Amino acid sequence: MTRPTGGRPAVVAAVDLGASGGRVMAGRVGPDDLDLTAVHRFGNDPVEVRGTLHWNILGLYAEVLAGLRATLADHPELASVGIDSWGCDFGLLDGHGHLLGSPVHYRDRRTDGVMAQVSAQLGAGHLYDVTGLQALPFNTVYQLVAAKRAGLLDAAGTMLLIPDLLSYWLTGELGAEVTNASTTQLLDVRRRGWALDLVERLGLPGGLLPRLREPGEPGGTLLPAVTRQVGADRAVPVTVVGSHDTASAVAGVPARDDRFLYISCGTWSLVGVELDRPVLTDASRQANFTNESGADGTVRYLRNVMGLWLLQEAMRGWAAAGPRPDLAAVLAAAAEVTPFAAVVDCDDPVFLPPGDMPARIADVCRRTGQPVPGTPAEVTRCILDSLALAYRRTARQARELSGRDVDVIHVVGGGARNGLLCQLTADACGLPVLAGPVEATALGNVLVQARAVGAVGGGLAELRSLVARTQPVVRYEPRGHEAAWAAAERRLTA
Repeated sequence: MTRPTGGRPAVVAAVDLGASGGRVMAGRVGPDDLDLTAVHRFGNDPVEVRGTLHWNILGLYAEVLAGLRATLADHPELASVGIDSWGCDFGLLDGHGHLLGSPVHYRDRRTDGVMAQVSAQLGAGHLYDVTGLQALPFNTVYQLVAAKRAGLLDAAGTMLLIPDLLSYWLTGELGAEVTNASTTQLLDVRRRGWALDLVERLGLPGGLLPRLREPGEPGGTLLPAVTRQVGADRAVPVTVVGSHDTASAVAGVPARDDRFLYISCGTWSLVGVELDRPVLTDASRQANFTNESGADGTVRYLRNVMGLWLLQEAMRGWAAAGPRPDLAAVLAAAAEVTPFAAVVDCDDPVFLPPGDMPARIADVCRRTGQPVPGTPAEVTRCILDSLALAYRRTARQARELSGRDVDVIHVVGGGARNGLLCQLTADACGLPVLAGPVEATALGNVLVQARAVGAVGGGLAELRSLVARTQPVVRYEPRGHEAAWAAAERRLTA
């Protein structure tokens, strides 16, 4: 693909939706400029209806419109809009383009047992060889099988992942962006095309899957009604970006070469390296590593770690039971708690659903003969020590399985603000940690748009160089506690 050479600065809007909240950011981008302004922030709370957990997709769409309206009020010259979100979840459209019910949340229990059944039918090895994807119970393929069994696909004409659904409502154009499509476990990882043989063998309607689009492609323009709703004086273009939020986050890593490991740390932590080709060995499958598509034809070789969900859910529970603790004060107190008093496997499925997180942590500690953390500081230290141990294990496996040499770890996303976690990560992994930018996902989103409209040029190296020159980072050097970390890790594998 021919790259624009870079020219006058442009203002673009990044719609960045996370599992716990969203934001619309205005980005001003030029060859030597990269500035982000948060225009509109909003929550993203699921809604349970008759035992099924749904996303409030209409509420999210209304917030997107509000954010674009506020952006255009400040920047009527807006050159483009791009949308990213979490992966796997989708909406179903009927043959007339109408939404068939609210999208179901990936933490819903409808896929219980489905992954094992599909793996038995198709073969876990074959699934991995074709898709290269980590086996997670909420992958789109398992959600679709569950929906088919419930009769929910009978009237469906098209499946759209969340960013593609919102883009469709803005522009009227159907498409599936490839980085998010790669989270479905229905994409052929070698061809970057739909694995239609898997679709057929599972009895899923082949017509559900729309045309694939790459980051940087035109995604249409705002429909006339939308143009009026957001107060634009023209049909603003929508640009296809790395619509899986991690794809945009990795594009926004301020790396100066390819010898880096990234941790995109938010509700989930995505730990991995960037490669030119997938790793499809049986060892990789056994380690549950995934090969997701990235910008410019790259592969995000990574593993999902449960992430800050554990702390977020604990904080929510404490707030519901009384005054919400101040996070900064809790982290300061956690730094004084004895290290490794109790550690848990963050990826234990018991921690996946919403609910009383401190109680579940306490139960695991009792079953494993460890001291039970009681105070918020003790629970928090248990979570952060455990997360750092998960990063240590995953970082080591990523390097060994991919053969990639790593000199530094880049922590981006909301976890970059958590100084205790960043220091523990450096200590656990024995590598320097560069923390920031917090808004790496929005930065990657706006950079792909800016390149598409000709405001900047070059490949990922040039885009990342602009991030490194313009965005602040904090460096954490590892402290020499290798024996203590190794001993704690052995406790989890005993």
